[in-house]
Amino acid sequence: MSSGTIKKDSGFGVAQLILLISIAVLVIFVAWPVILILFNAFFVNGEFNSLDFYRVLTDSETFKALTNSVLIASMTTIGSTIVGTFFAWLVTRTDLPYKTFMKSLFLVPFMLPSFIGALAWKMLLSPYSGYINRFFMDTFGLTEPVFNIYSYVGISAVEVMYLFPFVFIQVCGALERMDPTLEESARISGAGLLTITRKITIPLVLPSIMSGALLIMLYSMAHFGTVAVLGIEQGIYNIPTLIYEKIHQSAGSFESIRTGTVLSTVLIVSAAIIIWGQQKILSRGHYQIIGGKSFRPMELKLRGLRYPLLIFCLAYIGFTIVLPTIVIFLVGGVATYGLPLTWENLSLNNYKYVLFEYEVTKDAIFNSVTLGLAAALITMFAGVMISYVIVKMKVRGKGILEFLGMLPFSVPGSVIALGVILAWSGQFGINIYNTIWIILVSYIARYMAFSLKANSAALEQVHDSLMEASRSCGATMWQSLKDIVVPLVRPGMISAFFLIFLPALRELTVSIMLYAPTTRTIGVAIYTLNEDGETVMSTALAGVALVIIVVGQSLINHFTKKAGE
Repeated sequence: MSSGTIKKDSGFGVAQLILLISIAVLVIFVAWPVILILFNAFFVNGEFNSLDFYRVLTDSETFKALTNSVLIASMTTIGSTIVGTFFAWLVTRTDLPYKTFMKSLFLVPFMLPSFIGALAWKMLLSPYSGYINRFFMDTFGLTEPVFNIYSYVGISAVEVMYLFPFVFIQVCGALERMDPTLEESARISGAGLLTITRKITIPLVLPSIMSGALLIMLYSMAHFGTVAVLGIEQGIYNIPTLIYEKIHQSAGSFESIRTGTVLSTVLIVSAAIIIWGQQKILSRGHYQIIGGKSFRPMELKLRGLRYPLLIFCLAYIGFTIVLPTIVIFLVGGVATYGLPLTWENLSLNNYKYVLFEYEVTKDAIFNSVTLGLAAALITMFAGVMISYVIVKMKVRGKGILEFLGMLPFSVPGSVIALGVILAWSGQFGINIYNTIWIILVSYIARYMAFSLKANSAALEQVHDSLMEASRSCGATMWQSLKDIVVPLVRPGMISAFFLIFLPALRELTVSIMLYAPTTRTIGVAIYTLNEDGETVMSTALAGVALVIIVVGQSLINHFTKKAGE
């Protein structure tokens, strides 16, 4: 039976119904909130009003926040691109020892929340109370701190530590697939290592470098946590933190929300420009790096530099990831922030308090786990349905799904949160504001693209002939889906579940805009404790969160590996 016959048999009752349901899900949860932001930015009481839009944009505070966003994102992007490209080159194209182990180490920052890292560096490099600054000042008699983390450079440096894997992963993939013929020809012609790298290797993987760099630019422009922890106290705001402050200070007044919609529009336009730039770069056809025959990438001999570079890599991970993580656990064990980190001053009292006595912690952990599980389950099943329409069905209108499915991937979290406030605060008959449900709705909107990517990749591997054989034997479409398609794409579904669950567990950008006193998540609880000056308690809770995240990541790796066997 041909695929055309399947299409005819399925008719409107199945194919069109699934298409309509899929479009409805994405419109309600994803497109509608974004449309409301754009509408409210330009219209007041149903009438076009550009004066307010112009007033907000020309306000000095807005201009400063936008300038800060661009400056921090640019510095972060440049730093992350250099770091990510260098380490990707080391672990893929050289004979660096223990390359597989090092590659896995460079992926560790992906699983750690950057705002917790910012909290750690705040305790290490605060001008006069940070442990590193105090050590140098006391040891060498300095009157000024060595480094001030409350600065543009400090904020960007912390973001680089946690965002460089975006470039690292992209460049690793490109270098591993690259045909080394050109490099070998250059070497035979007498070109040196630096010349080959500068004139051949880097230009060939430039699209991957730029793709990762633009993802970092997009993420950094919309990032809340690091700037909130390290910038707000010094008056350094970017667009997301300014939106939060405007709404938070005025308790969600209409004027503040309208200001937020204008600022969100700036982020949407910025995101659109960045995504457009990424697509233009990737669409260029003259960067063809994969040959038609099998090959093994050329491995450059480091000779005497092998172990010095290995030590440098380990030192980088130790300083940027291990050190701040250890500090989180140590500071969480002292009675008062600032006490020396000695055995006499350390105890488990703070951890006992936040785990067993502090009610906010219990609620926060319960809320985060519940929201993560609910969002992951809903988006997993919705993602399978929508991906099936996009990949397998020959129906008109599925191009709309592809556009809507990728929309949340290019829209900042703070924009989604503000759009959800506009959509579900009673204006259209449904009011879930200040409830756990509004956070769940925002999580579904934000993470739907993750599910679509994982499930679409799995469905691409299921050959159409399997469904055709099932239908020719008399099975209905639903039976074919249940008995053939779903079992085959189960690894993709499990991957989608965990791709959503762990980020939702540590999420802050969306939750901070939507939480109520009883709906705090782990990220919100840590941030609000720190904001209230409860440094050791926020650090102890951050330590608990890190344990939960590491355990969660270990379970993810176990079940994902098991599903793939």
